Amino acid sequence: MTASVPESSSSNKTATLAQVIAHLNELYPPRLAEEWDKVGLSVGDVGTPVRKIYFALDAVTETITEALDWGADLMFTHHPFLFSPLDAVATTTDRGHNVHRLIRGDCAVFSAHTNGDAARGGVNDVLALALGVRGTTPIVPLIDDDTLGLGRVGDLPAPVTLREFAEDVARALPETAQGVRVAGDPTKEISRVAVLGGSGGSMLNEAVKTGADVYVTSDLKHHDLVDFLEAQRNAHVIAGASREEVDERTMAVVDVAHFASESPWLATAARAVQGVLAGAGFEVDVMVSDLSTDPWTFAQ
Repeated sequence: MTASVPESSSSNKTATLAQVIAHLNELYPPRLAEEWDKVGLSVGDVGTPVRKIYFALDAVTETITEALDWGADLMFTHHPFLFSPLDAVATTTDRGHNVHRLIRGDCAVFSAHTNGDAARGGVNDVLALALGVRGTTPIVPLIDDDTLGLGRVGDLPAPVTLREFAEDVARALPETAQGVRVAGDPTKEISRVAVLGGSGGSMLNEAVKTGADVYVTSDLKHHDLVDFLEAQRNAHVIAGASREEVDERTMAVVDVAHFASESPWLATAARAVQGVLAGAGFEVDVMVSDLSTDPWTFAQ
């Protein structure tokens, strides 16, 4: 099943892939991507017309099939399709097989990954909004523009306990096999919230520096989290905090499934892309896949 975003009726021109990419780069500037990232066009002929754009978190066999069956000219994904180097694109390999399918189907693939995280209206703005976090700023703002950057931190309309906050997170995000995992005192009061969609373990210390009561992210490793929590608690003990104060001052952590933290952005991205193209006089139909590409299917 899929969710469609209504197409514009005021435009009457068809854009080329090159023209679409120019507008995508305005929305999600490549300069915002991390140096290691592989954003942008990975498959496609920039001279081909684009009338249908399909949105999904990942370009995998299932979503590629759905895009091709729908007649998409472009797949817009969050995660880069060709992130790891390829030794071959033979059809005897899974990635090569899908590259050939896309080329035969005249369907390009474009990704906005960490630039989609850092941009206005990107993954982290949508995640923060879904969790009721307001007045956000980046966890790590860019030097030349403090409104852009990775992660977001802001405040809830009213304080809640960590348990209540975790319940709100579970209701707000797509249901997954992992569910919502929490590290912290369930009675801890939560007012200030930091979020980073996707793998955010590398920014635990940056989240603490924002004064957040809780940090919501994904893919946290056992040893990294144990060491991080120990360091926080020890610092508070050395500073003379009581046991109760240590629990209250230690930033809580909420770990959600990677898919759950990022997929809510797709509908927002589809509306933004369709809107900017309509503003330039180009007519496109858009489709947001509701196929789950979360690799975990159940928990026991």
